[in-house]
Amino acid sequence: MPSIPPSSQPASLADESTRTEPARDRMTKGELRASLTLASIFALRMLGLFLILPVFAEYARTLPDGHDAQRVGIAMGIYGLMQAFLHIPLGWLSDRVGRKPVMVAGLLLFVAGALVAAFSDTLTGIIIGRALQGMGAISAAITACIADLTRERHRTKAMAMVGGSIGLTFALSLVIASPLLHSIGMSGIFSLMAVFGVVAIGVTLFLVPAPPPPHPVRLPFRQVLMNADLIRLNVGVLALHASQVAMFMVVPAMLSDAGMPLDQHWKVYLPVVLVSFLLMLAPMMAAERYGKVRPVLLASVALMTVVQILFASVHGLWPIVGVLLLFFVAFNVLEAMQPSLVSRYAAVSRGAALGVYNTTQSLGLFLGGVAGGWLLQHEGRSAVFIGCAVVLVLWLIIAWSMKAPPARSQGSASAVAA
Repeated sequence: MPSIPPSSQPASLADESTRTEPARDRMTKGELRASLTLASIFALRMLGLFLILPVFAEYARTLPDGHDAQRVGIAMGIYGLMQAFLHIPLGWLSDRVGRKPVMVAGLLLFVAGALVAAFSDTLTGIIIGRALQGMGAISAAITACIADLTRERHRTKAMAMVGGSIGLTFALSLVIASPLLHSIGMSGIFSLMAVFGVVAIGVTLFLVPAPPPPHPVRLPFRQVLMNADLIRLNVGVLALHASQVAMFMVVPAMLSDAGMPLDQHWKVYLPVVLVSFLLMLAPMMAAERYGKVRPVLLASVALMTVVQILFASVHGLWPIVGVLLLFFVAFNVLEAMQPSLVSRYAAVSRGAALGVYNTTQSLGLFLGGVAGGWLLQHEGRSAVFIGCAVVLVLWLIIAWSMKAPPARSQGSASAVAA
């Protein structure tokens, strides 16, 4: 199998690792800086995107063309569809021209789309703006950059920082979305997204460490696309995010029906997300420190499935809160583990492999919005959760045959096995 020699690591990272590892196995300053700055770029983008999730369905009813639940679902999911078209080519491009140029170009598209949506007063205009935002498909470049700048033993920690930043921004969006809608309106929220995008460009240019130049050793794209281990992860991230978007077309209304006004939902979401971060530590430690990756991943998928079944039948505020806590524990574990596993199965051509991974993630976002909207409009709330449960059961069946990831002793640059 082709592999990248250890000397291909950035010199500064390798030198610092040599100095610090004999005493203690911790992330170097360079690794920590790379992880935090790249996680912040993810957070800035995702905060802007998450801000509309808890309030957009209700806001859309005020638009002249916003009374069709399926079109509202398209507005929420079109971002993911456009990402699906562009993750692979932009991930591939980042392997060749470098990570930062692709990241900056994608963020510029994100800003442009936010401004288009901000100045639109119809659902159609917002759909166009969201589609333009989705064309800035830089998740693969960011996660590949994290893999470039961290050693394998610390990569899951770095990916967990990204997953944690996404979870925290999701919680923050649930806290501030309704007050922002009432104070600055939906156009103001989209304008705020544009500001976040500009800040993320600054972080990319001035704070993210320079990644190593593109390496000449690459695998044929077919090998990346057809690798069985990567296919399992790609199916998983599609199922995970389709379920997330679909269920959050229903959960806010469930909380409102249980007596929690929309502007008070943050009192549920914030503590639930924070507690879920504490509860995810034990399974993450078991997965990485004690080699229990497969059982932890499968248990998390099973828990996600149980969550959907419980949501289909649960009533009352406190039962809903309890099920939400289970959801966020499972979601946060899977969100941190899966991209780290992709980088371990595909240390060569990471950008391409993560491009495929993020493409299926984006397809999940789109399909979750469209299918969730259709099921909600035609079959009702319970059908949304049952549909999610079916998708997650299929994921569990496919993931059951997964193999253990490459051992760390093989180095940080194991090739993809065909």
